[in-house]
Amino acid sequence: MADVTNGERCASPQELFSSIAAQGERVKSLKARKAPKEEIDSAVKMLLSLKTSYKEAMGEDYKADCPPGNSTPDSHGDPEAVDDKEDFVDPWTVRTSSAKGIDYDKLIVQFGSSKIDKELVNRIERATGQRPHRFLRRGIFFSHRDMNQVLDAYENKKPFYLYTGRGPSSEAMHVGHLIPFIFTKWLQDVFDVPLVVQMSDDEKYLWKDLTLEQVYGYTLENAKDIIACGFDVNKTFIFSDLDYMGMSPGFYKNVVKIQKHVTFNQVKGIFGFTDSDCIGKISFPAIQAAPSFSNSFPQIFHGQADIQCLIPCAIDQDPYFRMTRDVAPRIGYPKPALLHSTFFPALQGAQTKMSASDPNSSIFLTDTAKQIKTKVNKHAFSLHVPDLLPGGRRQAGADQKGLQQRRHAHRRAEEGADRRPAAAGRRAPGPAQGGHGRDGEGVSEGRWKGGSPGCLGAGTCPEPLSSPLPALGFMATCTLGPTTAPNASLKEWSREESYKRVGLCH
Repeated sequence: MADVTNGERCASPQELFSSIAAQGERVKSLKARKAPKEEIDSAVKMLLSLKTSYKEAMGEDYKADCPPGNSTPDSHGDPEAVDDKEDFVDPWTVRTSSAKGIDYDKLIVQFGSSKIDKELVNRIERATGQRPHRFLRRGIFFSHRDMNQVLDAYENKKPFYLYTGRGPSSEAMHVGHLIPFIFTKWLQDVFDVPLVVQMSDDEKYLWKDLTLEQVYGYTLENAKDIIACGFDVNKTFIFSDLDYMGMSPGFYKNVVKIQKHVTFNQVKGIFGFTDSDCIGKISFPAIQAAPSFSNSFPQIFHGQADIQCLIPCAIDQDPYFRMTRDVAPRIGYPKPALLHSTFFPALQGAQTKMSASDPNSSIFLTDTAKQIKTKVNKHAFSLHVPDLLPGGRRQAGADQKGLQQRRHAHRRAEEGADRRPAAAGRRAPGPAQGGHGRDGEGVSEGRWKGGSPGCLGAGTCPEPLSSPLPALGFMATCTLGPTTAPNASLKEWSREESYKRVGLCH
């Protein structure tokens, strides 16, 4: 493991924390093998420099068992150990005591990311020639890492690709899950770039009380919801970890590289793993990180390792990619860039997000009108008795933030603003932009007709389909079904049925 060259590369306290842990392991290794004194002294000097940078950034000394953002040692990963007045966000838990929801400005500071400001939104508009998506205009996507670097590359005709994913823990996705996919679809349309979608069924098997058969079945079902968003059939690759890991040497090689260069101490600090966690959990972050590197997909990028990745995701996934960004230079790859979204509030209020694990907190894409009405009437929060003064008047400060946030995310028009014609110099909406949404995020009818079967993505699947999938036009055999024939349930899945999942049926 090479020394961290300087503290400037670690843009956030979390990256500094991870680098200190890695450098500490290097010092131990050098001492254990009795390396030359000069080499040990140099490594120790670098370690002290990193700790000084950490203290300047955090205002306190580095503590191995107290990652940034935690109020007490060993509280990471344990929401009960966090002060009730604080927001708690990790890949598995989102919680706040405030009726207004998560304080995203504080989260930006805690995670060390950058706010998406008006200047960046305007730059995206200039680069693409398209009006920014409503999720950008409304602050649904509010934070980023290195988006300006991606735009620099795009303006200089350098390629990049998109990566997002889904952990399939239920038979259907809920409306909150659509946020990153709707936005990713828009990004693919305006930048005209490839997309890879990771279905982390292995993660759900490791974390949930589910069988391999169950999580794989959920992968197939959730893929239908994702397909319904209308991604470009020639530039999209959906894959299951359970399938792809054994079929792509390039992918697995990157997993192993990441595993070698990230210590247990680092992942323990980032994710809060304990001695009772199975080793599968400890090794999984490397699997989620691997799609960030283009040579994990040789059938798409032909072995190129220098193509940058842009990851649209909810901000609770950022810990995985802080780790990824920290390890990338050490294994010779570009750091992935990120665009972070806010959370879609649960029906009960803005204190937590919608969760597939709690059916009463979510509206699923397969819910009937009757089921939705029952959930809203029985479980949805808008105003409760303690917020009322005598006579039925609202108490000052009574909050309906969750209701406002849910409406704000999915409301289509802004008093007709979305209907304005494209300004001079903008590309007129074409087939790749869909025909059902004013922002171009609808499902395109033409996209589904005549799509070549086989791999979702440029190039050829390792094992192409032996028969077409006329209803879908695209599905990776190497990931979502047998390698010799398409999965029957997917083959029979019609375009109209997919549209219904996201309310886009004619």
